[in-house]
Amino acid sequence: MDIIISNSSGEPIYEQIYSQIKGMIMTGALKEGDALPSMRALALALRISVITTKRAYEELERDGFIESFTGKGSFVKGQNAELLREENLRQTEELLSQACSKAKMCGISLEEMTEILEMIYGGYEDE
Repeated sequence: MDIIISNSSGEPIYEQIYSQIKGMIMTGALKEGDALPSMRALALALRISVITTKRAYEELERDGFIESFTGKGSFVKGQNAELLREENLRQTEELLSQACSKAKMCGISLEEMTEILEMIYGGYEDE
């Protein structure tokens, strides 16, 4: 599992781990039943505290992405398709909101934004 930690990021390390593992689950790179590295092994690989990996795993479990079993480890939990769709919609809305804010600051009209979106989205449909 490739997790990249950025010390220059303003985001806490446990949140970086959380978001990267969550992203792997959301995209299907990690599938239901896949085992995650032990907290200790991940901490060792990333050269961070076990407490940090423990916090990331606790957050992932709390939010329903993984389940942990004493003595066995942590595994990707089966995801509700509607939950995954809602999370993807939320992330898309957040990114579009950022794009709209930037467009407004630059004086780009709604018509221009619509044209850009249609062009970009149409380009992805062909893939």
